[in-house]
Amino acid sequence: MLKAGIDVGSRSIELVVLRNGEIHLKTRQETSFDYISQVNDMLKGLDLDAILVTGYGRHLVSKKLGTGHVTEIKAYAAGVRRLRHDAKAILDIGGQDTKAILLDENGRVIRFEMNDRCAAGTGRFLEIMAQALGCTVMDLAELALSGRRSLAISSICTVFAETEVVALMAKGARPQDVARALVRSVARRSSAMLKRIGASEGVVFCGGVAKNVAVHKELEDILGSRVEVPEEPDYAGALGAALLAG
Repeated sequence: MLKAGIDVGSRSIELVVLRNGEIHLKTRQETSFDYISQVNDMLKGLDLDAILVTGYGRHLVSKKLGTGHVTEIKAYAAGVRRLRHDAKAILDIGGQDTKAILLDENGRVIRFEMNDRCAAGTGRFLEIMAQALGCTVMDLAELALSGRRSLAISSICTVFAETEVVALMAKGARPQDVARALVRSVARRSSAMLKRIGASEGVVFCGGVAKNVAVHKELEDILGSRVEVPEEPDYAGALGAALLAG
């Protein structure tokens, strides 16, 4: 039996296909304006028994495909539980939103919190800040790892934070220290969300930003506990949707 889970995010689309419960195929594309055509192309040639869609574009894609859809909260809970059976909480930082999810001992969602109205603390925030520093997001992470904790970015708004970065650079601040402050700002906002839902340990970090080593390191430092990152953290949502399909 082939079951597919599709996570249509604002920045990327992930597809996971399970054959009798085991991963048969997984693939990823950057999200374009015509993401319906992208999904159709990704599914081409697959004879699937069930499909379930999650993510930012789940409503439109599921309507076009004639399939069901599931919230990202439920999809991530199922996917992360498969990847880390002892997970107690999930932090998902994607391109445009951040989610903190608390799980019970059976992997069911107890409570969650989302930041989906502002780009602050998301992947897009880091992209904009990297542009302000004249580097890539990967370079930003490398800079942050060698930076000192001597600066702080106080602005919550992405636009104001960018202005703050430009002002710091104009005053002669080191790029490494600015990058460290930016990364710590993201980690601080995310850890505050985790604390508000009552998560203190057993946190699994997912989404595209989970591949940012600097953010991961700052999160562990602020929380004072180990934060797990799966091998491919951006596939957790699609995996969960595939597990729940049918």
